[in-house]
Amino acid sequence: MQITSTAVSLTVEDVTASAAFLQRHFGYQEQMSADGFVSLGHPDGGVNVVYLRRGLEVLPEEQRHRTADGVALAFVVEDIAAQERRLRGEGVEITLPLREEPWGEKLFQVTDPNGVPIELVEWVKQ
Repeated sequence: MQITSTAVSLTVEDVTASAAFLQRHFGYQEQMSADGFVSLGHPDGGVNVVYLRRGLEVLPEEQRHRTADGVALAFVVEDIAAQERRLRGEGVEITLPLREEPWGEKLFQVTDPNGVPIELVEWVKQ
């Protein structure tokens, strides 16, 4: 099997709000959209993010009203302290302050308008 790209699909209440948050603060760009749907890609590659509006009939009946609760987007970055300062400067609330874990991970979290946690991670060389 050859995988040509990867995407994560998240069901949310307000597709436009989550898409705008990723575009404004993380550099994602809209690749396609329709009523209740948007697909975003990043110019540096990585995982595409697809948002679907809760209740959309294209979803199987048992999934239509579930949301992305319990799911977090995680982005590995360089100079995590600078990213935290940048996001604070843009008025983004830091919902989990910058911390360093004993296994060599620095991280912090923000939350998008639909409550989806976005975690930024930097791996510390040990």
